[in-house]
Order: sequence, then structure tokens, then C-alpha cells
Amino acid sequence: MRTAEGFVEGRRRQGHAVFRGIPYAQPPVGALRFAAPVPVRPWEGIRPAAEFGPVAPQSGPTRADPSDDTGWLTLNVSTPDPGGGGLPVLVWIICGGYMAGDAGDPMYDPTALTGAGLVVVSVNCRMGAEGFALLDGAPANRGLLDQVAALEWVRRNIARFGGDPELVTVAGQSGGAGSVAALLTMASARVLFRRAITHSAPGLHCLPALAEEVTATLAGRLGTAPTAAALADIAPQRLADELTGLCVDLPQYGQRWGRLARLGIAMCPVIDGDILTETPWAALAGGRVAGVDLLVGHTRDEFRLFSVTTGRRGTFTAQDADTALDLFAPGPGGPDAYRAAHPHAGPEELLETVFSDAIFRMPSLLLAEANAAAGGNSFLFELQLGSPTVGGACHSLDVPLAFGTMGSPSGKQLLGEEPTPEAVEVSRELQQAWVRFVTSGSPGWAAYDPDQQLTRVLAAEPRTVPYPEQASRRIWRGVPPAPFDLA
Repeated sequence: MRTAEGFVEGRRRQGHAVFRGIPYAQPPVGALRFAAPVPVRPWEGIRPAAEFGPVAPQSGPTRADPSDDTGWLTLNVSTPDPGGGGLPVLVWIICGGYMAGDAGDPMYDPTALTGAGLVVVSVNCRMGAEGFALLDGAPANRGLLDQVAALEWVRRNIARFGGDPELVTVAGQSGGAGSVAALLTMASARVLFRRAITHSAPGLHCLPALAEEVTATLAGRLGTAPTAAALADIAPQRLADELTGLCVDLPQYGQRWGRLARLGIAMCPVIDGDILTETPWAALAGGRVAGVDLLVGHTRDEFRLFSVTTGRRGTFTAQDADTALDLFAPGPGGPDAYRAAHPHAGPEELLETVFSDAIFRMPSLLLAEANAAAGGNSFLFELQLGSPTVGGACHSLDVPLAFGTMGSPSGKQLLGEEPTPEAVEVSRELQQAWVRFVTSGSPGWAAYDPDQQLTRVLAAEPRTVPYPEQASRRIWRGVPPAPFDLA
């Protein structure tokens, strides 16, 4: 296959053509470390494209194994018909918690979606400190700039793989969804895609003062200055590992860093005034960017995954709940509004509810509402199918359902060794919704509007109803996620 940069040789897989590890920018090392992505140099001959590219340095408990290879900025293409044309394109952004993720994870296997007629592109970008530390001498939000560079590659090249460059949908889950929401506000990105999908978009952004202090603290732990020049002398994986340590130690910074210190994530996109001038909710609701066709959803019990994986499920105290409510319940009702809405809830239920709302559920709902206010068509869903292993409709459960990868290692961790018939049916519906949306702009149910609030509930008995989390919606009405700042 010939691309604008040179020939690549992929392979046939289950009837499709698959190309892996294609560079979309030069490796961000040496003089390019912490720089904006630089276009890849053309190559001579045929470049093998049968293996996934190396994983960028990662932080956090779910990080992939590190690699000595620094060619991190790669993407993968799976196409049902490389000799054809005009196929709809799905670009999947991997950026979990803005710290970890690997396009080679079998949970993201595109076989089912490609079999349904989509050209699927998956993207690796810089994460953690490499992608989001606010550094003197470097552009902010480098991870987002990487994603724009990948979309530019898609614009240049996807027609050669049978895709339609005018029919691109950009999609992601968790930090990937937050990235997609940010891309909605960036003029350089908006010309590169037509539609967007966000699953569990988090309301995580930092203001510069806090971001600078976090970076200074990280650099201090390494005995160096918080500048691009100084940190360039620190090995990438050592920097990533130190960020992992800082995330573990975040609670000790609670008095200074406020809400950020309670989340286990030290770095996220920065409202830097250049690449991001405001949050996606403010930009859309204020009419400063136009709405798009947007498929947005969340799970019912988002925070349950973190309660279980941290070993805290069943141990949360009344004091834990009070702290969570004081930090995250929005005004004007604050903690009292949650207690009034859930009069019989114990501490654990209150804590999980406010964390689910503040981090994922209400940012997702409010993104759908803001996009509709900006003239776009928003389609909302809530996953209510429960995980037999974690319990509840937890965060990330929707990913193997959407990709049809319930038999992958991550899929089995969330859905058990054998998915239930209900899980198989929900997976089928969610996949079909994705394919319909990417192809036509509608997933198969009515668009959301403030009056009817129609929402697709994905469960053993799927249905379309008014938004099911009405108590939370009332508490958060008119209160979009605010960027984190120094306390």
C-alpha cells in the first residue's frame, strides 16, 4: 500500500487488510522530546506494517509494559476493502486516564467493526508527563497535538485504504473521550472529522497555576527543574514511573491541590489559553464552537470499577462520604442536595454516586446538552448491564461490548469467561449503534433534547426513556465541570 510518506506492507487477517505500526510523526526524542509532533520523514522501499508500534511511556497501575523503542507515535489501520473507496472511518483514540493505554490491547481488536464495513484506525499518543506536563519551553497538551497529527495523517492517506476522508468519526472512552471532547474545541482538529463518539467523558482539566505546581513537584522528586530542557535528561520511563509515585502520593497534597488530589490522576489537559482556551462545555454552551453529530454515553455505576480495583469496596466510611460530597457536590445545593435525593443511602452509595456523577456521568450528560445547544445532534445512552465480576455497570464495561471483544483478557475480567446472552445482545446493539452512527449520523434512536431527554438504556431489556439519572441531573443542572485549580 502506498501512503503519502512511502509504501507499507500489511497482512490479510480474517478477510481484512490490516496495517500496524505506521508512524504518523517522528519519534519525540532528542531535540523533539516535549515538542509538538513533527511530520514523519518519507522513506524509501517498503516499510513492514505487520506489528503494533511500541507503547509510549505510561504511568498508573494499569500501564502496559515499557518498551525501549521510542517510535511511539504510530497508528493502525484495518480495512475491509483497501481497493475500494468511500467507506466510513472510525478513529479510536487511546488515552486512559491521560496516563495509559495501548492500541495493541486485544480489547480494541477492530475485526467485528471492520467486518461491518468500517475502516478502523487506532492511535497511540503521548500520555502522562510526556503528553500533558506543563513545562517551560514546551507546548502544552502535546498528547492532544499528537492526536491532531494522527487525524491529519488520516486526512492525507485514508482514501488509499478505502476510506472516505470526509466521513471520519473520532471516538474514545474515558481519557480518550475527554480527548475527543477537547478536539471539538480545537480549530485545527475540527476540519479533520465529521462526527464524534465519547464514552464516559471525564470532566478533568487543569488551570495553569495548578498544572505548573504539579510539574514542579514531579521535577523536584527527580531532583531537577520543571523545564523541557532539564527533564529531557530524565529517561522517559523513569519520568513515567515517578509520575506513578506522585499519583500514589496525591492525598498528601489535598490542602493545596483540592479535587485533583482525590482522583489518583496528577495530569490532564490544561486550559493553557492557546491550544485549549476553555473547557468543551463552556465552548459549546457559549456558542464559540459549533455542535456536531455526537454519540455520547456513560455507564450507570461508573465508579464501581475503582472501588473494587483499589480494594476499597465495602470499607468506605461516613467521613469518606462527607469528604467526597464536600469536594465534588456542586452548588448551590452541595452535599445536602445529594443527601436529600438519596435519603436511605449509606456512605458507600453516596460516595460512589457523587464520584460517578462528578467524574463521568454528569460531564457526559452536560456534553450532550451543550452540543445540542450549539446546534449539533446529540444521541445519549446509559449502559445498565452489570458486570458479573466487578459488580454493577462499571466504568470500561462498554468497551469490549462496543468492539465485540468480550473474549479478550480485559473483556473476560469484566464479563467473565463466558458472556451471558444478555451481554451478547447488548454488545450486538452497541456495535450496530456505532456502525449506524459512523455511517449515517444516527445510532438508531431519537436525538436528545432538553424537553424529552430521550436516552437509550442498554440492558437486558433495552429501551428508550427520559434520562434515567434525574436526581443527579437536577443537582448538576447549569453547573458544568469546572477546571481544577489550587485550593
